[in-house]
Amino acid sequence: MEANLRWVLLTAVAPVAWGANYYVTREFLPADRPLWGAALRALPAGLILLALRPRRPRGAWWWRSAVLGLLNTAVFFVLLYVASQLLATSVASTVMAASPLAMMLIAWALVAERPARAHLVGALVGLGGVGLMLLTRPGAVSLPGLAASAAAMLVSSCGYVLAGRWRDGADVLASTSWQLTAGGLLLLPVAAAVEGAPPAPALPQLIAFGYVTLVATALAFAAWFAGLRHLPAGTVGLLGLLNPLTGVLLGTAVAGEGLGPLQLAGLAMVLAGVVLGRPRAPARRGPRDFAHAAPASTVAPPRPPCRDTP
Repeated sequence: MEANLRWVLLTAVAPVAWGANYYVTREFLPADRPLWGAALRALPAGLILLALRPRRPRGAWWWRSAVLGLLNTAVFFVLLYVASQLLATSVASTVMAASPLAMMLIAWALVAERPARAHLVGALVGLGGVGLMLLTRPGAVSLPGLAASAAAMLVSSCGYVLAGRWRDGADVLASTSWQLTAGGLLLLPVAAAVEGAPPAPALPQLIAFGYVTLVATALAFAAWFAGLRHLPAGTVGLLGLLNPLTGVLLGTAVAGEGLGPLQLAGLAMVLAGVVLGRPRAPARRGPRDFAHAAPASTVAPPRPPCRDTP
């Protein structure tokens, strides 16, 4: 029991870190540097994970890593950065909490993975909760921010589907390090061409970049995979709900974003939809199977993840 509790606490680090990432990005990182923000998040984290699991890609995984790095890291991190800057923390975290539901629907459309009726009900409930929270929120909600969130879910869902089909022949943590590294390397020349020299952050921004790279990416992915290997998939999936809860709590308690009864009801519907829409695990699964389970969260994190969700 004590051992399980330790793994639960360790795994919970990941969704809490991803949920806090919305607030850190919005409040401390430069709003006009999404390309550099994504590159400085992905590449150092990828190199750290590669040092922890020093394995090189083999065969098809060279080009697969590039494709998944483009979808799950480069494009996804940029879109997530933009959404975090344009949307209130509580809104961004709630919208991105619906990404597992969007992934399920996209997998149905692309590869005919027909979901069960309960999963469809969960998708409708969760997406209805997102709509309730957005439509009843006082003040205008950034349409470009919502577009960035929707595009992030679409791109990452396509990446998840591909990662699910290519899961053979690669260690999950190693393949994640390849994706992060490839995505960061792809972003570097684009960031330099579009945004010029990398930002010269003041101390608060430097600490924020350190948090995003070291805690919300490298540490969070390592903790998440540790949980997937040592805990039941259902437990890990429920821990993923700490992601939107953390974002909403930080948005309301720290950033002063007000949430009324209808917005809280919308959040509750999103969480209920994610629980209903979570794929049911088989009765018996080995450690290798757990390693390929997808996080029930945004940035961040994929199968294998990119996570963040953010």
